[in-house]
Amino acid sequence: MTKGTADIGNSLMAGSVSRRSVLKGMGGLGLAAAGGGLLGMPRGAQAADSINYMCWEGYNAPSILEPFQKEKGVSISVDLITDSAGGFAKLAAGASKDFDLVSSDSPWIARMGPAGICRYIDDAEFADQYAEFYPQFRAPFQPLQFDGKTTGLPTRWGWVGPTVNTKFDKLESWSSYAPVFDSAYKDKICLLDWGDWPIMPLALYAGVNPYEELDQAALDEVRKVLRAAFKNTRAIVADLAVAQKGLIDGSFRALIGGGTYCTSSLRLQGHDYIQSIVPEPKNGLKQGIIWMEATGLIENGKDSKVAADFLKYIVSPDVAKQLAITEATCNLVPNQKAEALFSDAEKKALQMDYMWTAWDNSQFHTVAPNVDDMLAIWQEELAAR
Repeated sequence: MTKGTADIGNSLMAGSVSRRSVLKGMGGLGLAAAGGGLLGMPRGAQAADSINYMCWEGYNAPSILEPFQKEKGVSISVDLITDSAGGFAKLAAGASKDFDLVSSDSPWIARMGPAGICRYIDDAEFADQYAEFYPQFRAPFQPLQFDGKTTGLPTRWGWVGPTVNTKFDKLESWSSYAPVFDSAYKDKICLLDWGDWPIMPLALYAGVNPYEELDQAALDEVRKVLRAAFKNTRAIVADLAVAQKGLIDGSFRALIGGGTYCTSSLRLQGHDYIQSIVPEPKNGLKQGIIWMEATGLIENGKDSKVAADFLKYIVSPDVAKQLAITEATCNLVPNQKAEALFSDAEKKALQMDYMWTAWDNSQFHTVAPNVDDMLAIWQEELAAR
């Protein structure tokens, strides 16, 4: 996949930015203390080797890092990133020589291979890991490939579609995004002001595939559908905590632009009447969106074996299970063997009984060629409403 016309600077506005920033509203992160320095090494001990790791929150949990450090006698220094595009820009600007591994949103990991930031991996070296994955994630895994070469391994995933409070509405009502424009739902739909995430599903409803190169006519359709959505709702919310509260108390019948990333943790807390679903395909165009995170080996000239070992470790069943259930968010993982480690309550929270239906009816999220154009339209229509 390629980024097309979007540039890094403008893409700082994109979904991954807001997706993370709103996590502040979810509380319980407490990441500053865990965000840098060595974790798990006894005082005074000296590690035989070291890893510098750029990653999202959750990947840096002591329960994940400490066992590896102790087993390998390695120290791990963590640099938390706050948005995927910013992490990419930092590495591209020269910081890559200081890091060994990176965990970020998959479109950005995929770009790091051809950009020379990450080294391509030999799928055969990771055959044991692929063998544990669900078939959908096994080699050759196209979303992380460029010119037949693979950058990194998938680590977490989920989907974006309407999130519905079934106490106040029926899932059947959301077989399409039509309620977003229905006067019966006026001011009862919450659009997350969250970069490209709310734009993509509405573009799909308009019959536009946002992951393809768009001409002016297609961009005009995106503008029309956003204008209509804005006209039918006043609830355009950037703070996820506010959106979640409105969803739980029924102020909003549905949330657009968040999906499982925003709601699985709520479900695990007992709000299992909230469900993220995927509408039926419309005129052959799939209406859901699959997002994914991945982990890559940074090209820093070291060809570190311990970094490759960590890559295998982070996708192993036990670690994948921990990575799925964190303080901030709950997500699916590609390791099929990890599924046996989840409790029934965790499986229910993650909607495992629905995940392949969502997969089959969804586009795979990449950096869309016209993401900057669509973000500009969003801002223009938002200002004009």
